[in-house]
Amino acid sequence: MAKPEIAERAEQLRRDLEYHNYLYYVKAEPELSDLAYDRLYRELAELETAYPEFATDDSPTRKVGGIELSEFEQHAHSVPMLSLDNTYSPTELRAFHQRVCKLLGSEQVEYFVEPKIDGVSISLRYEDGRLVRALTRGDGVVGDDITANARTIRSVPGRLLGNQPPAVWEARGEVFMTKADFEKLNKARAAAGDTVFANVRNSTAGSLKTRHSAEVAKRPLDAIFYARGEVAGVAVDSQSGFVEALNGFGFKTSPLNRLCEGIDAVLAVIGDLGAQRDSLPYEIDGAVIKVNDASLQEELGFTSKAPRWAIAYKYAAEKAITKLKSVTVQVGRTGALTPVAELEPVFLSGSTVSRATLHNFEEVARRDIRAGDFVEIEKAGDVIPAVLRPVTERRDGTETPIATPPTCPSCNGPTTASDREVAIRCLNAECPAQVQNKLQHFASRGAMDIDSLGEAMIELLVDNGFVRTAADLYELTAEQHGQLSRFEGHGSRSIEKLFDGIEKSKENPPWRLLFGLGVRHVGAAGARALLAHFGDLDKLAAAGVDELTLVPDIGPIVAESIGQYFGDDINLNQLDRLRAAGLTFAGEAADQAADSPFSGKTCVITGTLSEMTRDAAKELLLSHGAKVSGSVSAKTDFLIVGENAGSKLAKAEAAGVTVLSEGVFREMAGAV
Repeated sequence: MAKPEIAERAEQLRRDLEYHNYLYYVKAEPELSDLAYDRLYRELAELETAYPEFATDDSPTRKVGGIELSEFEQHAHSVPMLSLDNTYSPTELRAFHQRVCKLLGSEQVEYFVEPKIDGVSISLRYEDGRLVRALTRGDGVVGDDITANARTIRSVPGRLLGNQPPAVWEARGEVFMTKADFEKLNKARAAAGDTVFANVRNSTAGSLKTRHSAEVAKRPLDAIFYARGEVAGVAVDSQSGFVEALNGFGFKTSPLNRLCEGIDAVLAVIGDLGAQRDSLPYEIDGAVIKVNDASLQEELGFTSKAPRWAIAYKYAAEKAITKLKSVTVQVGRTGALTPVAELEPVFLSGSTVSRATLHNFEEVARRDIRAGDFVEIEKAGDVIPAVLRPVTERRDGTETPIATPPTCPSCNGPTTASDREVAIRCLNAECPAQVQNKLQHFASRGAMDIDSLGEAMIELLVDNGFVRTAADLYELTAEQHGQLSRFEGHGSRSIEKLFDGIEKSKENPPWRLLFGLGVRHVGAAGARALLAHFGDLDKLAAAGVDELTLVPDIGPIVAESIGQYFGDDINLNQLDRLRAAGLTFAGEAADQAADSPFSGKTCVITGTLSEMTRDAAKELLLSHGAKVSGSVSAKTDFLIVGENAGSKLAKAEAAGVTVLSEGVFREMAGAV
């Protein structure tokens, strides 16, 4: 065959194999015998081997893997992957329904109910019908690029079915293993002498983050899709319509999805799902309820953390009884000592539990929990194991009381208790456990977001005496760079990335630095509010308690904590070192906020922005002193619109709200 004919034949084979993969793995309705399928597959593989110029990344032959990654790149989600608010009772769910009805001004609401699969979230981006990127959820704004691994999952289409795919189609769903496949995998690992996985979610997450896609292809991963990210070139008017479109494009969706009229029908479906829970092939831990109509979703909008039009109903946590063998003590970044129960392993809600929190020593004493007790445990929210109570009727007299430690288990330093709180704290600021936890918080994404400075790297730096405080990070030398790169598992490239990440973090706005310093009671929102008010870390450090309480949402306790922090000579010395290292102490945008056209204005963002993510646009508005809302009202000053703007645009125009295109917004904000 001539080369054009070879290219055409390879493309036809890819289309045919993708279609038959869909029939086999998604629909479970194969049309070809295994032999006939294998013939097509071998023909394509031979053509791609002989003519590599005609091979493509989305070829079905790539599902066997073969790509090895040294690291996972990170990319921003075009539309943030927000978490959902949770509810645990029919009463709370009815309250959600009443809030929706009140906001919409209607008692008739149609909902779409889906099983909440206990897996790992993934977002797939298709452009002109081809899979171009797969991201983990990450922090909801930025995720890890696992495209090569996602291509190995049989139920992930390499290209969308149909002849007219949309320009952009982002499908979001859950990657999981069935209960049977998970059991087979663990049996095979045990037979091979490998460690077995503790639970389905961990094994799925670990598989997706494996660096060689050929290994991922050997794992029995499956995926079900249910949510959208960015969509362009096709209209989506409802959640049920979106799921129907997913089916048409070749995605696997849940056959348990239901359309419900009103909250009573929703509760009935949730009850049916709960009754089927143990017999389902995969783990579910609840149901997700969404307002079906897309225009109503747009009208309801979002809070800062979650959509107002959706909620997750979580089934009651499972409980188990096991023996509390002993108690260990963890030391947090603020020095708080937390007792942890070491348990006889017990299987609970899909995983083996061997540790559980005891909250604090006052709670231990109040409940009279003793070492050697049989205790009742549950997974709070089906995630965090907690000890509920001792089973006193099973005591035999060998149990021993759990004593409050007189010294810190990490540094053997003195501890103290306050009348204001139940926590017992280590007083030694140089305590190794505190040092590591403080540095982990400082480097976290919500704070200084230092690339490559994870738990293992911090442990290496602290244990070998390179770093004790945040300021030490910015004083690492070229000589220490060379010393670090000689440690096993830490080559010069990874150390280079660490130093680059530290240098880049100097550009962060000062509120991130304040949050990263870990001042007690000051979270990210409080840090932002404080820097918006004072504009400069030095001015904040010099402020008195009375002046601090003038800041919105900063009460006397928080103000006192801030005063104590900046009244400590050790903390002030660290501040001096950070300033000398070149970190940002004054926010330019904060200085300019008073003169900004957005200062003090209430702004709403709608549609898909082309030059920046919506999260970046929100950050820009906040830096200019604006208030960002999720819904249009009479108090809205500006509506910033991108492509595919929905009902918010019509509502804003009707209310006389000033509407800004993305370009005009960026020009007004000085971001062009």
